[in-house]
Amino acid sequence: MKKSPASRNPSSTSPDSHPRASAEVELKLLASPAAIERIRAATVITQHARNRGVVRRLEAVYYDTPDRTLSRHRSSLRVRRNGTRYVQTLKIDCAKQSPFVRQQWETPVDTQVPDLTRLPAKINAFLSKLDKGGLTPVFATKIRRQARRLTFNGSEIEIAFDEGMVEVGERQEPLAEIELELKAGEASVLYDVGIQLLDVAPFRINTLSKADQGYSLAFDAVPQATKAEDSNINAKLCVDDAIAMLMSAGQRHLLANQAIVEDGRDPEGVHQTRVALRRLRTVCSLLRKEVPTPAFHAFGCEAKWLMQVLGPARDWDVFVTTTLARLEEACASDVDFTGLRRAAEPHRIASYTMLREALMDPRYTRFQLSLRRWIERRNWRTEVPSQALETLTEPVSALAGRVLTRLHCKALREGAHFERLRIEERHDLRITLKKLRYAAEFFLPIFARHPSAKYYVAQLSKLQDALGHANDSAAMRSLLVSLTEQAEVTPDVHRAVGALIGWSARDRLAVAKSLRRHWRKFKIAREFWRD
Repeated sequence: MKKSPASRNPSSTSPDSHPRASAEVELKLLASPAAIERIRAATVITQHARNRGVVRRLEAVYYDTPDRTLSRHRSSLRVRRNGTRYVQTLKIDCAKQSPFVRQQWETPVDTQVPDLTRLPAKINAFLSKLDKGGLTPVFATKIRRQARRLTFNGSEIEIAFDEGMVEVGERQEPLAEIELELKAGEASVLYDVGIQLLDVAPFRINTLSKADQGYSLAFDAVPQATKAEDSNINAKLCVDDAIAMLMSAGQRHLLANQAIVEDGRDPEGVHQTRVALRRLRTVCSLLRKEVPTPAFHAFGCEAKWLMQVLGPARDWDVFVTTTLARLEEACASDVDFTGLRRAAEPHRIASYTMLREALMDPRYTRFQLSLRRWIERRNWRTEVPSQALETLTEPVSALAGRVLTRLHCKALREGAHFERLRIEERHDLRITLKKLRYAAEFFLPIFARHPSAKYYVAQLSKLQDALGHANDSAAMRSLLVSLTEQAEVTPDVHRAVGALIGWSARDRLAVAKSLRRHWRKFKIAREFWRD
């Protein structure tokens, strides 16, 4: 993926011409100072470097409108001074392509004030509303960059070690990261180099740009949780393309919520991360029956490991932020739940500590790098038995029909005696229905014109949500055991626990009626993919 000459050499673009967009493929890494020094001396760098390194001092000012239009559209606009030259850069998130790709436009300007007339007028609809008067400086960065060019497996990479500050008025925050940027060749080599560096010293993938860090300092902005994107699978695609799109979407969803999980202030981050992992595991589970590559099993196991780490954090989040809030609304005002909430908070904090440790574990980083490299190279083509290669070329609609039929029949079989299901049997049904729901959402665009397609997904979603509510009630009971086993539990906490147990018993009766109703509606929902 080569950049246009204009983007590689901004000074070659005349002020009267509009630059063409280029795709910036970049892997950002965070590591301790000791790890950074070991990475500088890594064999993969010293053996493949084309130069001894260039040191530059880069000063940039980032601009936005008063209502942060650019930030809200996951974009950034900066003017960077390098020596006597000024270059303005507009970057726009390209999540549909890859979590490590952004679209960018670069052009020289005369001063450290942006000039939007030098950018294409129709980059995005919102750009036409911006003008010089509507842009103000938000923050600045001062960076010392040591950069080296590497030639690796026929591709060119720039590795940059950045150290410096982000500044907002009198406030400052240190910046330190390693950037691997593809200059020419195949994107997969970035992840080859990343994996080799991980063998030298531990690091983690940085999902926040310098602009993100600047906005965080300027406005104390909490990273935003990201829901799964709508599927863009269509009937014209073959199975090979669908595999790449589904696995990429799962990884994008996962990485998009990493920063908010690390921040810890919004429980929606953990929830969306669990959803991302479930969807990724579902893709692996569904596809390995059709395309038997060992990678689906391996990636599924890594996703399961991370889900197990996430489980306690999600349970305590639901308990503290949802269950107790619902109980306070439902119960008499003379029951005080303050002590119960206070007793639960240390458990919640401990669960987040374990989660952050997992995200800093090289195992997690290796999983992300290996998954991205596997997707970029479409390695499943060489891993499957020869008799399965034909499946890769068939229309994705044929695969969708087989997958949905198999899961639908399995759900009906497991729920045949719905009202008499034991707890473990209901759990198995819940897992099957989750897979069916995700599969239906993945393939929905293929059948979008069918009048009953959205109705089927809606009924399935309601049934799964009701089962999830019942599961939350069961999880709550195990949390209460943890709380009451503490050495010091006040009478107020015991009273709140008693109220919670009583309310939960009544709630289960209501949920049971709701479940039966949703199950009946699901059973008669039309199998839209068979028409």
